[in-house]
Amino acid sequence: MGGDGLVPGAARLHLIDGLPLLRPDEQVFEAMIKGWRNQQLARNLSSGYVDDQERTVRAFTRHADAMPWQWTPQHVDEWSADLRAVHGCVRSTLRNYQGSVRQFCDFLTNPAYGWVDECLRYFGTHPVQVVYDWNAATHADEAEGEPERRAFTRPELEAFFDHADEEVLRVRGKGRKGWLPAFRDATLFKVAYAYGLRRNETRMLDLTDFGRNPEGRECGEYGTLLVRYRKAKKGSPPKRRSVLTVWRWPPGTIEEWISEVRPGMRHSSSRSLWPSERGPRIGLQRLDSRFAAYRDAVGLDPALEFHSLRRSYMEANRNTPKTCRRPL
Repeated sequence: MGGDGLVPGAARLHLIDGLPLLRPDEQVFEAMIKGWRNQQLARNLSSGYVDDQERTVRAFTRHADAMPWQWTPQHVDEWSADLRAVHGCVRSTLRNYQGSVRQFCDFLTNPAYGWVDECLRYFGTHPVQVVYDWNAATHADEAEGEPERRAFTRPELEAFFDHADEEVLRVRGKGRKGWLPAFRDATLFKVAYAYGLRRNETRMLDLTDFGRNPEGRECGEYGTLLVRYRKAKKGSPPKRRSVLTVWRWPPGTIEEWISEVRPGMRHSSSRSLWPSERGPRIGLQRLDSRFAAYRDAVGLDPALEFHSLRRSYMEANRNTPKTCRRPL
C-alpha cells in the first residue's frame, strides 16, 4: 500500500478521477491492464510472466469480442473449445490460459482495487468471475506430459549426435565460418544431455559454472556443474542446483570447446558458455530451430524435443551412482 492509502493496481491510480473519458471502453480496459501489471509486479513476479499474462487476457478479450465487465462463463467455454479443437492446445496450456483469465477476474472483483465501482459508474454493470472449477481444466495429475513426449532411444541419441558432428565437418570442409556455431551447437546438445539440463538452464550457463569434484578427480575442472537458472516458482528468483559429472566423456568435450573452438567466436569475450554470432548469448529460438533441423535431417520422431535430452539423461542415470567413473 502506498502513502496515499491505495494499493498497486487500484482504479484511482490509473483513471483520472472526476474527468469524463473520451473512449470509456478502451480507456478503462487499458487502465485495468496497467493496474493488473502493477499489482503483479508488486508481488515480485517476473516481467516475462506478467507479459504472458497480459497477452493471454488480451487474446481472450479479442475472442470474446467483449469487455471484462461484459464477460460471461459462456465466453470462457467457447474460447476453451476453440483453443482445444482449432489451435490444438495441450491440457496444461489450456489450464494456464484459463488461470490467467481467472486471476484477472479475481483482481477486478477485489474491492481493494475499486474496479467494480468504476465500472458501475461508467457502464452500469461490473466484472464478475467467469472461470470456475466447473468450466476450467483441472490439475488432476502431477505428471501431465503428453504421452508421445519421450526420451531418445540409444540408437536415436547416437544418430542425433553423429549428425551434429558431421555437420561441423561438412561446413568446415567447405571453408565456411559457420563451422564455429555448428561446433557450439553440437557441444551444447551434448552438455544438455550429459547434465540433464532444460533449455534455459543450458542457455544461461557461464564459463565459471564448472568446478571440481573431490570424488571424481579424473574429471579435472569439470567434475561439477552449477545450474544457476533452474525453473523458479512464481515470485521467486531462479533456483540453483549442482550436478555431478557422471560420464568420462564430457570433460574432454567441454575442454575442447572452451580452449580451442570458443575463442574463435565473435563474442568470445563474454562470460557466456554459448555466445551467438550476433550477441553474447545464444537465444532459445536458436536452440529450438537447430534441434528440430538436426532431428528432422536424421528422420527421427517429431515428438522428440530439446527436453527429450533431459529425459534421456534421467533414464540413463536412474540407478547410477553419481560419480565420474562410468563410461557412456
